[in-house]
Amino acid sequence: MSTESVETSGDPAIEVTPDAAEEALSLLEGEGLDTGEAGLRLFVQQGGCAGLSYGMRFDTEPEGDDLVVEHHGLRVFVDPASRNYIGGSRLEYESGLQAAGFNVENPNVVSECGCGESFRT
Repeated sequence: MSTESVETSGDPAIEVTPDAAEEALSLLEGEGLDTGEAGLRLFVQQGGCAGLSYGMRFDTEPEGDDLVVEHHGLRVFVDPASRNYIGGSRLEYESGLQAAGFNVENPNVVSECGCGESFRT
């Protein structure tokens, strides 16, 4: 497996499980992106019934002020505004008969909406 490295600048790191990294890398490659430079952007946005929701997208490279975390070969980019909300979180990938997808386990959450799509810190 690949080496885990974290650049945190004193911020709590984001952890990525092996299953989440494997799935995201597969999707990155499917998009034709270079997994050495490109990565998964994890961010928080206003929305949902609890006030905040998670967003994810692929970016070709980090912005200059991003927190960059690498786990199991996957680079994750987090912008400064989102760091306060998701620092210390773990990105997981779950697959099953009912549903499959990425899930953020966030220790900063004090409440979530009933559907699990939004949260409050």
